[in-house]
Amino acid sequence: MDKSRRDFCTVLGTAAILSSAAGVLAPAQAAARAADAAKAGTAATAGGQRLKVRLLLNSALSGPHAFFCLAHERGYFADAGLDIEFAAGDGAASVVPRIPQEGFDGGYGDLCALIKLAGLRPDNCPVAVHVAFNQTPLTIGVRRDGPIHSPKDLEGKVIGGHPIDAAIEVFPAYASVAGVDESRVSILRSTTSMTTLGEDVLNGHTDGVFGFVHTIIAALAAKNIDGRAGLRFLEYRDLVPDMYGNALMLTPRFLKEHPDAARALVAAVNRGIVETLADPKAALEATRKMAPKFADHVDGPRLMGTLEVEMAHPEALKIGIGDIDDGRLQRSIQLMATSCRLPRTPKPEEIFTRAYLPPLAERARPRIAAGDHA
Repeated sequence: MDKSRRDFCTVLGTAAILSSAAGVLAPAQAAARAADAAKAGTAATAGGQRLKVRLLLNSALSGPHAFFCLAHERGYFADAGLDIEFAAGDGAASVVPRIPQEGFDGGYGDLCALIKLAGLRPDNCPVAVHVAFNQTPLTIGVRRDGPIHSPKDLEGKVIGGHPIDAAIEVFPAYASVAGVDESRVSILRSTTSMTTLGEDVLNGHTDGVFGFVHTIIAALAAKNIDGRAGLRFLEYRDLVPDMYGNALMLTPRFLKEHPDAARALVAAVNRGIVETLADPKAALEATRKMAPKFADHVDGPRLMGTLEVEMAHPEALKIGIGDIDDGRLQRSIQLMATSCRLPRTPKPEEIFTRAYLPPLAERARPRIAAGDHA
């Protein structure tokens, strides 16, 4: 039913860096923002040197990152005494191992990929401090007029995807729950663009494509192809609702050396989400200024899909966006450990800590609870 939407290896290419810069503020604004920064746990002092924080994103800046861009434009990172550098990554799964491998302070990647890394190589594994996606966006897109109608139909088929794609990394768990013989599904890993991967499905060259729902749709929209008309989506959240998606994660070293900065960073991100939910247009304008390949018809729908689906699990009405349900996390860990045959089962505290979240009353709440809209 269409409701809405490899192992780790060496990553190719060099990340492009976008640096944060503080704007010029009126004295009253500066005083107010300094007070906010102090409340968050750090102080923004006039002429003081800000702490540089290198964060690896799951992709180049785009619509779904609008809350980062809005927080940057409105000076919330600078006010917190932070100089944020955003590096463009190549997938929500590849972010996780690259953080420790390449010396980043943290990143924005898939929580299930973090569970997998912690089960394989726990030393210096990052820890999630804010879970933005309380529903997983992982999916397999198949031809709407093709032979695949249910997960079981994937057996004997060829599904394409990027070499390190979160949907591929988590596929063993999805297959386990769906009763799919994973060994009978051929996975074709390719470094080609998501647009080409999607077109290959529509043209019948492959039977499906792994990815994020909105990423696949946006990639096809860039070539004026209506992905929703040509594809149906086997969404992981329909069968494994316990799974979370993208999360802000930091290294153990950063958390030990800069706990106040970590708290201030999370507070600034939370504020960016609150204000993006209140004014998506302003957030998109901020993104336009920071994203060279910004396109209204692509980035706008991607942001709204993120706000109305991935950030809209009903539990967030109670605990806020950023926090998680401990039971869901424990079940996700156990499923990943079993289905991926991990050599160890990570403890929940190795994966997530709520110690750096803002008070409950200040946390962002969903724009609309998923399921309350068509």
